[in-house]
Amino acid sequence: MPESAVRQPARRMLICMSWVFWAILSAIFAAATALLAKVGVAHVDSNLATAIRTTVVLVFAWAIALALGKHGEIRSLDRRTIFFLTLSGLATGLSWLCYFRALQLGPASRVAPLDKLSVPLVLVFAVLLLGEKLTPAALIGGLLITAGAMVMVFA
Repeated sequence: MPESAVRQPARRMLICMSWVFWAILSAIFAAATALLAKVGVAHVDSNLATAIRTTVVLVFAWAIALALGKHGEIRSLDRRTIFFLTLSGLATGLSWLCYFRALQLGPASRVAPLDKLSVPLVLVFAVLLLGEKLTPAALIGGLLITAGAMVMVFA
């Protein structure tokens, strides 16, 4: 058997376990979220819809943590970690509240692209706050995402 044939399954497995694979899955589920949420908020207050969604996420996340036996690690978390995870949770909640309200008021095909301006914002904040390097490719990508969002919103 040729060596390249042996390396192919290993290469596929690395791709399936990489951050790229998980990020693509995240994008797929985020797209599903927008479409399902748009239908879901049609006849309910957007804040109540967010509360229902958040409850489902809470139960689902804890079920996974418990099933994988990760819940015991909570005792080893330091205050800094808990503080930043708490702030992240608050930011997520605020984002979801705003996103559901926007979906209730506007078309999903325009709300979702505008919501994705979070990508160029993350690029800027990662450089300013985390000291990450902004490559020319990342800069161009961020500008293209911004331009694309603007085109889709004003189309």
